[in-house]
Amino acid sequence: MDIFGIPLPAMLSQLLLGLVNGAFYAMLSLGLAVIFGLLNVINFAHGALFMLGAVLAWMGMEYAGINYWLMLVLSPLAVALIGVVIERTMLRWIYKLDHIYGLLLTLGITLVIEGIFRSIYGVSGLPYSPPEALSGATDLGFMILPNYRAWVVVASLAVCFSTWFLIEKTKLGAYLRAGTENPKMVEAFGVNVPLMVTLTYGFGVALAAFAGVLAAPVIQISPLMGQNLIIIVFAVVVIGGMGSIMGSILTGLGLGVIEGLTKVFYPEASSTVVFFIMVIVLMLRPAGLFGREK
Repeated sequence: MDIFGIPLPAMLSQLLLGLVNGAFYAMLSLGLAVIFGLLNVINFAHGALFMLGAVLAWMGMEYAGINYWLMLVLSPLAVALIGVVIERTMLRWIYKLDHIYGLLLTLGITLVIEGIFRSIYGVSGLPYSPPEALSGATDLGFMILPNYRAWVVVASLAVCFSTWFLIEKTKLGAYLRAGTENPKMVEAFGVNVPLMVTLTYGFGVALAAFAGVLAAPVIQISPLMGQNLIIIVFAVVVIGGMGSIMGSILTGLGLGVIEGLTKVFYPEASSTVVFFIMVIVLMLRPAGLFGREK
């Protein structure tokens, strides 16, 4: 069976592969949305911290013999601690300044992190094999799906929607949102707002590192791997609405699927379709699909 001259199995396989890419977009854009929505900082260092999560996972396996499952926990925790240091020593001084200061500062942090690892490992790829439990593939009839890629989708969706529930539906999330709008009032309830802000940034970058560990066996690990994704992820956040948690998740998944379909119908446009959509959305709805109009 063909659809617009394209065999159905080829279309379904591209849809599924697009969903895998969309899972990475959703995870990364979610971290960006959390940091911008709750801290009002445009975190350009997100791509470098995504890379850092993947490289630390590789280092744990290569130098310490730590398995994938343990590094899936340890690497995000390590990056979260680095994020806490960054927030405490640098970001806390620019919250009341224009957004451009946060963007420039985090861009500088990106260059430092990438430069350090590039000087140590160069720009060539570092191999990272998927865990044995997730090796092999499953025959879906229309394609052979690697088990690890299926795991990436399941793990990403679980983390994304758990984060949305935590921020939007729990008392802790209510404190986080209130703390950014009226910190004095929240402090009156005995909440340590500066500590809460610090932990929020740590959590946001931990999401990037978690995505990096998930990506390690799928894409080539290199000090510049974050550069290939961060611009697309910023576009995802803009389309979904800056600071919108659910918008980032749904837009990331949706754009991954659209990108996959574009590779079937018009491969030459697959690398630009996300930005074309961004231009249209900004013309029609500047706040994004799920953002709030001011």
